[in-house]
Amino acid sequence: MQLEIRPDPAEVGRARRWARSRLAGSGIEADEPLAETLILLVSELVTNAVVHTGCPAVLRLSLPGVAAEEVTVRLEVADSSNRAPVPRCVGDEATGGRGLALVDGLADRWGWSVEGPGKRIWCELDRCARPVDGPDHGSAAERPGPVDAGAVAAFQAPEPLYGGFAYEAV
Repeated sequence: MQLEIRPDPAEVGRARRWARSRLAGSGIEADEPLAETLILLVSELVTNAVVHTGCPAVLRLSLPGVAAEEVTVRLEVADSSNRAPVPRCVGDEATGGRGLALVDGLADRWGWSVEGPGKRIWCELDRCARPVDGPDHGSAAERPGPVDAGAVAAFQAPEPLYGGFAYEAV
């Protein structure tokens, strides 16, 4: 499934709402940490496409069709800009510029490739079998909860994994 994105910052909110609405039939609950992380990644990648390219983009989302304990969700944003991602370093006080470092920290896998005259940036999230409550598996209170927005905003990867660089789509 895909959504066409106009080069307008208001499209970021529309992309988040669209992605949330697609979760309903996927077996991924809206309040599940995987869903919250997915929506954050949609926001980051669509923001990069809209703000840094000034070109229309396409958001693609691959969700499972039925409830399953183990799934991989794939998110892609393709745009027609021929400007390749470039390394971006920001200071501690900067209010932006950490988007792809955040993607690197939250996604299980991510990357980018040339697509026609533009590019495609993608990431994947895995949901493994849910832990079972019990003495060997920990209680629900001990398992990680939803992503804390404040902690995410402060996240800065010490060493990005993609070829030793963090990339910002520009």
